[in-house]
Amino acid sequence: MDLAAVLTLDVLNGIASLILLCTGLAVIFGMMKIINLAHGEFLMLGAYATVVAVDSGINIWIAMLVISPVFVGLVGLVVERTFIRLLYGRLVDSMLATWGLSLFLVGLITTIFGNTIKSVPSPLGGFTIGAYRSSQYTVFLVVVAALLLGGLWLLMRRTRFGLIARATMQNPDMAAAMGVSPPKVYMATFGLGAAITGLAGGLLAPVAGVLPTMGAAYIAKAFITVVAGGASVITGSATASGLFGFINQSASYLTTPVIGEVFLFVFAIVLIRLLPQGISGRFFRGSL
Repeated sequence: MDLAAVLTLDVLNGIASLILLCTGLAVIFGMMKIINLAHGEFLMLGAYATVVAVDSGINIWIAMLVISPVFVGLVGLVVERTFIRLLYGRLVDSMLATWGLSLFLVGLITTIFGNTIKSVPSPLGGFTIGAYRSSQYTVFLVVVAALLLGGLWLLMRRTRFGLIARATMQNPDMAAAMGVSPPKVYMATFGLGAAITGLAGGLLAPVAGVLPTMGAAYIAKAFITVVAGGASVITGSATASGLFGFINQSASYLTTPVIGEVFLFVFAIVLIRLLPQGISGRFFRGSL
């Protein structure tokens, strides 16, 4: 019984981590069709924002939940206004441009902080289930992931901004004819995706080694989760994260973490081959 509880918590933690990793990418790639290869570096910037803020004496909760998303969101706005706005509808060009941006950010952060691992202490302690010990921060991440999906759903479904954003992505010319400024909507949506990614980076800082190249460890998993999820930003990300998180954590428990990653990617390849339109395109058409 104790073992089942710990395994369930590990699976939920894996699902929550995937949701945090891919939600920002789902907004940018799923809604805007921009292949952002600097997604991992946005995550890294969020983690470093938390590290710098905590080292400066700022409360870790404010650093993770406020400073990281705000900082990376502002970086996203600058990036979108600088060159992303010139690349809409040009998938290959956007891929090359963001790849160059990722290399620039890695080089910049390496120059400033060096190529050493930084860390911040976990703000929460641990607890025991029988003979097994786990972290309260794991439970916190699960709760935040659920709140993130719920908040994003409310934003996109129940607010004026969400309605305008979805309409602009589907038909920018018609939105412009109705008095909406598509460039401003694109800028705000890209900034939102970047801010969510920065939040993920800040939240993962206490449980992951923070270094300039940390984004490379996450970007493949984030992209394959978003692609497998399909066109629906929230439903697709949630279902793909749940499925992949369960497979990865279960296989890791039964074998090793490396074999767990292999199981995840093999299953993802098979899934995309069988469902090229993604999970939401096959089972949840019309969902958000």
